[in-house]
Amino acid sequence: MEQAEAARSLGTYLRSLREIKGGSLEEMARSTRVGVRHLEALENNNLAELPAPVFVRGFIRAYCSFLNEPADTALARYRELLGERESAEIGGAPPSRQAESWRSSPVLISLALLAAFGIGLLALNGILRRPPKAPVPVVTAPAPAEAPSPIAAAGTPAEGRPGLVAGAPPASTAAATPPESAGVPAGAQHRLVVKAVEATWIRVQTDDGRVAEELLPPGATREWTSTKRFVLTIGNAGGIEIELNGRVLAPLGARGAVIQRLELPQGGS
Repeated sequence: MEQAEAARSLGTYLRSLREIKGGSLEEMARSTRVGVRHLEALENNNLAELPAPVFVRGFIRAYCSFLNEPADTALARYRELLGERESAEIGGAPPSRQAESWRSSPVLISLALLAAFGIGLLALNGILRRPPKAPVPVVTAPAPAEAPSPIAAAGTPAEGRPGLVAGAPPASTAAATPPESAGVPAGAQHRLVVKAVEATWIRVQTDDGRVAEELLPPGATREWTSTKRFVLTIGNAGGIEIELNGRVLAPLGARGAVIQRLELPQGGS
């Protein structure tokens, strides 16, 4: 019984993989940039010494990647260690299959085609019955009034027109048109480029719900676009270089520093 319980343990499973491969925690820490303290906590099932689950999953992937082993089994044991259950996914499968069977029913397909055909006929009938548009009347602008003759204006004495100075030209009545302001194109997107200088685990979330989660090897470059903002979680702040909209950002932190939920650009504008 104790042996079976140990076989189900996440820490025992990871330690056995490492001992079979002959690797040490120090070598793994230097390669993955995951601290030795966190690696020891994984092998001892010590959840109190580990950060948030999103980071722990990245640590497990880095651990298994260093040993050239798939991480699916270790992640499943981590979910068991957290007490997570997959009953929701198992229970949701039959309704999905039932919905697929209804969608593939010939009767429903025929009814859908008939409804689409009827809607098309109604739209075509409405277009044919629509009365023709009335012609738009053309309005002719009145001809500009002729300016008074300079001779006639000069013959009028200035004393007879209060407020005017003799010989002064009439003030212009045309209003100055303000220059057009440069507008910002609607729907402009932000562009994020991440380059790994060292092995770094990163998670990027965009406005449309896409989530990218990966352990970047040194020299790897990734690019994302978003309408408003990006939300970043970084496992090694000193191991990456970030470029936002063509501008290189300052270093986010020291090597091995963990950054959670960093919003770029600030304020999401």
